[in-house]
Amino acid sequence: MEHLDSLYSMAQQQIHWFPGHMNKALREIEEKIKMVDVVIELLDARAPLSSINEQLENIIKNKKSLVVLTKPDLADPTQINKWKEELSKRYDSILVLDLTKGSASDQIAKGVNALGKEKWEKQIARGMKPQPIKAMIIGIPNVGKSSLINRLAKRKAAGVQNKPGYTRGEQWIKVSNQFILLDTPGILPMNYENHEKAAKLALIGSIREEILPFDDLFEILTKFLKERYPNALKGRFDIEEISDNPEEIKEQIADRRKLLNARGELDRDRATTLLLKEFKDGLLGPMTLEWL
Repeated sequence: MEHLDSLYSMAQQQIHWFPGHMNKALREIEEKIKMVDVVIELLDARAPLSSINEQLENIIKNKKSLVVLTKPDLADPTQINKWKEELSKRYDSILVLDLTKGSASDQIAKGVNALGKEKWEKQIARGMKPQPIKAMIIGIPNVGKSSLINRLAKRKAAGVQNKPGYTRGEQWIKVSNQFILLDTPGILPMNYENHEKAAKLALIGSIREEILPFDDLFEILTKFLKERYPNALKGRFDIEEISDNPEEIKEQIADRRKLLNARGELDRDRATTLLLKEFKDGLLGPMTLEWL
C-alpha cells in the first residue's frame, strides 16, 4: 500500500471539520452520559476503524457498549466477519445489521436488553420494579443513525438524509416499555491529523465532499481499487486495467459515459464526481476500505 500511504500524507495541514452544533452536542453527551445504561455506537462496515470517534470513546468508556456495523450490503463480505471478531475485543456486543430491514430493530432491542439484564436483576433484588433500559445512540454522520431510530420508534422520529451533519439536537424516544433511547447528532473529531482516516470518511460520505479536493479523493480511490479490487471498473466502465495515471482513468470514464463539456471535449471533472458518487452508493460492488 505504498502508493496510498504517500497519497494520504501529501497534504500537510490538518483537516478541520467541527461545526458549532457538534461542539454543543459533545458537551450535551458528556452531561447526559450519567443517565445512560447502554451506548449503541454505529460504525460504517466499509471503514469501521475510521468510523470510531475517539473523543466520544473517552466519554462512554465506562458504559456497556453495543456496536452495530452498518451498511454491510456495501462492504466486502470477506472483511465483515474479521472486523466483527476484532471489535469484539474492544466492545461488549457486536451486531452486523442492514438497517433497511425490519429485523434490525428487533436485534437491537434484544442486544440492549441483554446488556441491561444486570440492571434489572439488581432492581428486582431490591424489591423494585425493573425500569426501562436507557440507551444512547452515537456515531459519526451518515452511518445510519436516523434510519435506525425510525425503525426502533416505528415512526419518522428522526430526519433521514444521505449527507453528513443532517440530524441536529437530541431527543428521548420510547422504543418499548423496556427500552428508551436518547438520540444525538453525528459528531466528528475536531480535526484529522490522520489524512488516511479523513480520506476514507470523505469517500464513504461522512465528511462533506468539499472538505477534501475531489482530485485527491479520486486518485486515492483509484489507487486503492487498483491494489485491492483490480476488476472494479470493468463492469461499470469497461475498463480492463486500472492505470497509474488518474487523468487517463478520468478520460476513460468520460469516454464510456459520453461525458462532454461545453466545448465537446471529454469532461474529466464530471468523470471524477461520477466515480466518487458511484463508489459511495455501492455501484462498484461491495468494498471495504480497511482490511484486516
